[in-house]
Parts: sequence; structure tokens; C-alpha cells
Amino acid sequence: MKALVYDAAGKTQHWNDVPDPTILRSTDVIVKMAATTICGTDLHIVKGDMPEVADGRILGHEGIGIVAQVGDGVKELRVGDRVALSCVSSCGRCEYCRQGLYSHCLDAEGARGVGWIFGYMINGTLAEYVRVPFAENSVYKLPSTVSDAEGILLSDALPTGFEIGVQAGQPKPGDVIAVIGAGPVGLSVVMTSRLYGPSKIISIDLDDNRLKLARDFGATDTVNSGDADWFDQVMALTSGDGVDVAVEAVGIPVTFTNATRIVRPGGHVANVGVHGRPVEFALNELWIKNITVTMGLVNTSSIPMLLKVVASHGLPVDKFVTHTFSFDQVEQAFDVFQHAAQYNALKVLIH
Repeated sequence: MKALVYDAAGKTQHWNDVPDPTILRSTDVIVKMAATTICGTDLHIVKGDMPEVADGRILGHEGIGIVAQVGDGVKELRVGDRVALSCVSSCGRCEYCRQGLYSHCLDAEGARGVGWIFGYMINGTLAEYVRVPFAENSVYKLPSTVSDAEGILLSDALPTGFEIGVQAGQPKPGDVIAVIGAGPVGLSVVMTSRLYGPSKIISIDLDDNRLKLARDFGATDTVNSGDADWFDQVMALTSGDGVDVAVEAVGIPVTFTNATRIVRPGGHVANVGVHGRPVEFALNELWIKNITVTMGLVNTSSIPMLLKVVASHGLPVDKFVTHTFSFDQVEQAFDVFQHAAQYNALKVLIH
């Protein structure tokens, strides 16, 4: 088969011939990929932010496909089932999985306590076929009413924004939520935060095109953080008090600092962005504000609920897909996603 293979020495990726995956455990399935996509985390790997990723690793952790082979221990899945793959693998039995902390599965391959293994510790989904560990806890059957463009968001971006941004931020009806970063995950926060009935959703970004999209995704207000008075604009939208929930969805120091600046006393900062280097945390200024700061890796425990909402067309997630490619165009797709601002790209659908 062919797959997108990471070259650690050159920090590049190539669509190469590689061996087909095989069943290694009785709980595995092999999935023939029908659609996949690229995530910002894949870009972090290529930039060298995650040196633990081995040379020759197949990248990717999102996808939709058809079950092609099942292990002897798999009872609830059949060859021919159309499924969405979770970006997090869960054994369903360990201490953390029983708590719903699938992202810290103790039985995960390659890194004890890290449930995200696709494209990281084991070969991933940017391939024609993929082996899925703990399949019955790590894939979800898709109804025919859910398109590839809708279903692909369920693997990672939508549950990440919802769980780590919205649920962790604990908004209440009537709250003001600010989302720094209008990429796919930030816009997932914007879209799913509407489920909690906020009075305002403020999208903050440097890109006016992304801010325009944010309004289509549910933002009530937008602020360009390149404006000299961006902070004053946000404060004016909150009567000067600050926002109730500030979500950081970029992953660089300045955006995290900005999130702590705009949150009101007693508010919540939910960090979603993946940071490649340390971030200064001004405890000397923030301790007196009584704020809560959360961060984490998605557990994907919300996928069953989000699947129901998507299947009923309660969330127009197909809007995320701005570019489509075939599998043999995957290197071109990676280039477009790497230069998203140049191409006005959100999610690229590779099928």
C-alpha cells in the first residue's frame, strides 16, 4: 500500500510504498481508509516539536473507512462496516479508561499513559489501510446520513474543541466566550459553544478571512488581534469586566498570555493549543484574579453525543472542509494545509 511517511532527518513527508498492516492483537481491526485529513499536530511533528516520533512513521490520526479485517476478539464490528476512527485509542479496561480519561490509556502501545498513538507511537491514518487497536472502543459506526465531510470532523477537531475548549471552560447560559484562534479547532469551539447558550461568542484572530468564517460558524463578534486596540475592543464587548471563558486555540506563548489578560476575575482559561515550547505564566499578576486554567489532550468521550448531533444536522460541520484531494495528491494536500492562510484552507479532505 501507499502512505504518507515521516522523514525525521529532513523533517519532511513522502507518499511512499510501505507494507500493508496486519492484525497484531485479537482486538485489532484493519480499516481500508475512505477519507482522512491533516491536523495541526501533524505540522508540529514535521516542525520537529515532537522528536519522539520515529523516522519512517506513517502520519495522521483522523479518518473514515470500511472495516476490511477483524481480529478474533472483535464481536461488535463486521467486515464492511463504515466507521469513523477516534484519534485516541482506548482499551476500555484500565484505571484511566474507566474514568473516561481515554487519552491516558495505560495499555496504549508505545507510550504507557498516552492514548493518542496514531501517527505518533504507531502508524497512522494517512494511508490506504490502517491497523486500529482496541477497535470496539476506538471506532464508531457511521450512519449513511453522515457524509465523509461531516464524519471526518468527529475523529479529532470537533471533540477536541468541544471537550478541551467548551466543556473544560464550563460556560453557563448567558456567558461571554472568547476564542483566540480561528483555525479548525478554534472554530470547533465556536460552533459547539453555541450548545451552551452564551450571550456572546467573540472570535479573535489575525486573519480577516478566518474571522469572516467565524461568523458563519456562530461567532457573534470578531476582533482582529493585529489591531493596536484589540484588547480594548474585547473589553468593550464585555462592559470592561473581561470574558467569562477565554479559550486559547493556537499554541504559541503570546496567545496564551492574551487569554489570561482578557478573562474576568473568577473566569476560566481553557488552553486547547498544542505548545511547542514553554510559556510564561504571570502568577504574580494572576493569583489575585481567582481564575481557573485548564489544558489537556482530548479523550474523545463526546464522540457518540456529537455523532447524534451531526447525524441530525444540528451542527453544519461540513463547512469545515474547504479543499478536497485524492490519496495520490496527499503531498499537495499537506502543502496546502501547511500554508492555510495562503490558500484560505480549513480542513482538507483526502479521499
